Amino acid sequence: MAKLTKRLVDAIEPDSDRDVFAWDGELRGFGLRVKPTGTRTYLIQYRNAEGRSRRLVLGQHGALAPQQARDIARQKLAAVARGEDPSAERHAARAGMTVSEVCDWYLQQAHTGQILGRKRRPIKASTLVSDQCRIEAHIKALIGMRSVRSLSLADIEGMQADIVAGKTAKSRKGRGGRTTGGAGAAARTISTLRSLLGHAKRWNLIPSNPAMGARQIAAGKRVRRLSTEEIRTLGRAMRTSVAEGEHPTGLAAIRLMLLTGFRRLEALALQRAFVNESEHCVRFADTKSGAQVRVIGQAAIDVIKAQRVPENFRYIFPADWGDGHFIGVVRVLSRVCKRAELTGVTPHVLRHTFASIAAELGFSELTIAGLLGHASKGVTQRYVHLDAALILAADQVSRHIADLLDRLASSEEMPDTPTAVAAE
Repeated sequence: MAKLTKRLVDAIEPDSDRDVFAWDGELRGFGLRVKPTGTRTYLIQYRNAEGRSRRLVLGQHGALAPQQARDIARQKLAAVARGEDPSAERHAARAGMTVSEVCDWYLQQAHTGQILGRKRRPIKASTLVSDQCRIEAHIKALIGMRSVRSLSLADIEGMQADIVAGKTAKSRKGRGGRTTGGAGAAARTISTLRSLLGHAKRWNLIPSNPAMGARQIAAGKRVRRLSTEEIRTLGRAMRTSVAEGEHPTGLAAIRLMLLTGFRRLEALALQRAFVNESEHCVRFADTKSGAQVRVIGQAAIDVIKAQRVPENFRYIFPADWGDGHFIGVVRVLSRVCKRAELTGVTPHVLRHTFASIAAELGFSELTIAGLLGHASKGVTQRYVHLDAALILAADQVSRHIADLLDRLASSEEMPDTPTAVAAE
């Protein structure tokens, strides 16, 4: 090929399916790689003293002119001729990376979709938000300046103990409150650190993952659920709140979460295109477990139909401004629960309450898992498409919770418990 010049480099078209290589006709081993994204990078390819083929990236086109890259390549290839291995030296330098540097690398690569997470898919944006919070609040604050190579299990478990003790507690802007650590935050931080170091090892940035084998502190599971009386109390407070001008969209979202067991963002980001009323289901394009079909009862469908949203809006619960979805449900729930004198109620508690009511009505764990989207893909999909029992279960559970919410007084006689349909 001809000598690499700026005009020639700029003229090379990227291929959407693979990297394109162009080799310099003047200096053997010096070339250019064009990524499908269009990024152009100068590199050298050579064989080390052991006869193994190596590539070494020199820099990106633009930051380096072709002649500058050629001069660097000539120096590196001369070192190869002397028996040196520039690529191995760079890897050795990377092995001395600090924890902060590895964290920054992970976030940068993950945000561009280069790192694959569960089911070999790019890591979700919501997961990266949580990862970044733990990295900035805990990991960098406690061990960020340490070399990864020098870390021991004692260091990592010591970081966990420090988080539990509140050493990284600080004020938070925006949502209020303080990051106080605790067993749950500490355990999740260890999990994040182990994962990102595992990715770095797989990419040969570090020689080993020092977090492998670290014991995570046991965090108590959240078991809060609303009792029958608390559901009635919440319903009375919601009706009072309507009369006093509470946000109607927030109240409707709370009701939908109770009647479906949806996660907070599953409810808030629900789009009208996802809802199939005739099949009693919602077809989520994406959830915590990926794309999913979720069965819902008639009482939940009634909540959705009651939302008077203009046709040009995608979301069932639109934001007050802009074209996004409503986001203030936590604040609305907090105000309503304060009125009802209920404590410790979160959107997750509403989800747990739905599952608990389903269990009290006699439905099996497999049925409840299908309603919540917890079951394996094969089980969930088989249920949704072929088994009317799941639809009947969703209808009975949502109707029972709606009856509790709408009951005016706890002294009124409860209807007979509906007969549960066994799910095999």
